[in-house]
Amino acid sequence: MEPKKPFHITEQPGIKYYCACGRSAGLPYCDGAHKGSDFHPYRVEILEEKHVAICSCGKSAKLPFCDGAHKALL
Repeated sequence: MEPKKPFHITEQPGIKYYCACGRSAGLPYCDGAHKGSDFHPYRVEILEEKHVAICSCGKSAKLPFCDGAHKALL
């Protein structure tokens, strides 16, 4: 099984809400699909335009950002 790769995005300044539950139809962004669960979105303030890699495997030590942990998954 191939590990999940991160979402690579060029973000504009502003508040972003990234999905923590994996159920959102608009991954990597939260669409409220977590309602009724113990999950809450990751709230991140982007101060200037920049490239980000958002974790999709859930194993990063820097959630919601990717730290390469998916490479160790089988």
